[in-house]
Amino acid sequence: MARSGKAAVFRELNKPVVVETISVDSPKRGEVMVKLAACGVCHSDLSATNGTIPLPPPLILGHEAAGEVVEVGEGVASLKAGDHVVSSFIYMCGACRFCAAGRPVLCLEQGKALTTLPDGTLRTRDEKGAYINIFSGCGVMAEYATLHIDNLVKIDPKIPLDHAALVGCAVTTGVGAVFNTARVEPGSSVAVFGCGGVGLNAIQGAAIAGAERILAIDTMASKLEMAKKFGATDVLLTTPGQDPTKEIKKLTGGGPDYAFECVGSGALAELAYKVIRRGGKAVIVGVARATDAASIKPMGMVFEEKTLQGSYFGSCVPRVDFPRMLQLYMAGKLKLDELITRRYKIDEAPEAFADLEAGKNARGVIVF
Repeated sequence: MARSGKAAVFRELNKPVVVETISVDSPKRGEVMVKLAACGVCHSDLSATNGTIPLPPPLILGHEAAGEVVEVGEGVASLKAGDHVVSSFIYMCGACRFCAAGRPVLCLEQGKALTTLPDGTLRTRDEKGAYINIFSGCGVMAEYATLHIDNLVKIDPKIPLDHAALVGCAVTTGVGAVFNTARVEPGSSVAVFGCGGVGLNAIQGAAIAGAERILAIDTMASKLEMAKKFGATDVLLTTPGQDPTKEIKKLTGGGPDYAFECVGSGALAELAYKVIRRGGKAVIVGVARATDAASIKPMGMVFEEKTLQGSYFGSCVPRVDFPRMLQLYMAGKLKLDELITRRYKIDEAPEAFADLEAGKNARGVIVF
């Protein structure tokens, strides 16, 4: 049965999102319909609206959400109505060499679900009956969404859905970059560039991993105050165009063992690599524009044995890492409550995106 509900939609480049009533068709084979409870307002959604991530409008935004299954399609045995789930924006075919090796974030078939479901079709229509695209196979900034079961992870129903939603992107991206990509060692030093939703989670991931010194770097004092609450031992306020290399090396005893670029900037990626110590590792987490670039001197890479590495979605395995993150939360080790700076109604989605762009929130969450 088709259901209607409100959704946040990107229709024009560099224009505010609009809230519309959409119609969501019943699930087909291998799919389920979810009644969403909460959806995080992520910088990646904003990046779609400004062209940093080139996805064609009209587009229902949202990829970091949690809700309850209300209808299942043919052949679905792993989920049933009433189950609580978190969305995953990576499509996992389960058969390519990377999926078989336990690295689904590198799945060769991901292109199948950039703006549609994996079969290339849509279950979403606007008020005029025209099909409307969905962000990364999800489109979950809406009251209802139909997703493929490979884009959903079942979770413990005891966990509040507005908190659980955050592991669908920000938490897993940041903490995962620390745990899975860099494998930060206890007693090490860490520098994190950018203290937004992902950066704060890289900071708390480093704290959980036992890093001795965690330096948070940002251009906004308010974000650095938040960074302290998530485990930063030192903070550095910078200004655009400033080269803080000397200050970073001074605060980390000659350079951090690990540096995480969580903004999406070629210049910051270059700086992260520049400041790490000999044998250190710089991890690029933020998504930069396709035209952005960074300059690295190969000679230094050889003689100093530095590593420059990317981290997509925290190098995670969603069905392993989502429950892992939520177990850390239930054990009191991972901060999720503190991440939610403000809750919004769906009609307040334009304001939520404006606040995101202004850097007001650690994480804004739309609650349905």
